[in-house]
Amino acid sequence: MSAVLTPAGPTVAAAHEPPRLRGRRVRPAKILLSVLGLALALLWVFPVYWMMLSAVTPDAVLRSSTPSFLPVHFTLTNLRSVLTDSGFLNALGMSLMVTGLALVLVLVFAFFAALAISRWRFRGRKSFILAVLFIQMLPAEGLFIAQYQMMSSLGLLNQVVGISVLYVAMLVPFTIWMLRGFVAGVPIELEEAAMVDGLSRTKAFVRITFPLLAPGLVASGVYAFLQAWNEFTTALVILPAESAQTLPIWLRSFLSASANRGIDWAEVMAASTLIAVPVIVFFLFVQGRMTSGLVSGAVKG
Repeated sequence: MSAVLTPAGPTVAAAHEPPRLRGRRVRPAKILLSVLGLALALLWVFPVYWMMLSAVTPDAVLRSSTPSFLPVHFTLTNLRSVLTDSGFLNALGMSLMVTGLALVLVLVFAFFAALAISRWRFRGRKSFILAVLFIQMLPAEGLFIAQYQMMSSLGLLNQVVGISVLYVAMLVPFTIWMLRGFVAGVPIELEEAAMVDGLSRTKAFVRITFPLLAPGLVASGVYAFLQAWNEFTTALVILPAESAQTLPIWLRSFLSASANRGIDWAEVMAASTLIAVPVIVFFLFVQGRMTSGLVSGAVKG
């Protein structure tokens, strides 16, 4: 009985399969994971969509027992009412000044601190790193009384400088940890090679290392911006005056007005949407800078 020999090459079905379809078969597990990822994305996006939909929906329709998931009752009355509110404009200006000042100071201090603990060995370095870690463990609520008394004695209550200093102290420790990982990930040999080619240490850092650290600065800046922009409790303590409120504190005014006429949820959602707009604009702006930083850092040297 002779043995049956099978060809070592592809099967007959695979041989007659169109070339463009070979290697493109989608596995069921991959389809299932894609559907699950899409469902999770929709679940995450829905609250944002509902907020924006409620912002352009009349309050009477929003309170009805049969909700509508489409903008069939579209109106700009809620947004117009919030934009014409002088309290919103004052709070917007306060938030922009506080967040901008805190963001700049946090990135400057955290960047130089991350460089120091990543590139140099000095006495007390490990103690400094541990101190940064332990500071993150302190509950912010336990510092409110001391912070209030300190700002009051310095005359910095209801001041941009006062609340910005506290935000810097709150954000610098974690930002140092974020930037430390980025700095440690850039080999120092790149700077040394540039110095061999004739560049000074400063020029080697600016031309070679800094572009590679730009994505880390952007990521840290996004974190610091979001934390300072949305912070509520510290601002509530340090900014008691109505004229010095930030946007999260101003949004609370809708609750105080609810005692007489109830909460106007349509205006609350409109205000929340407008508060989120600067965050979206900032992220879209730095997203492009993050990509350009990666590309420029890859071609330097």
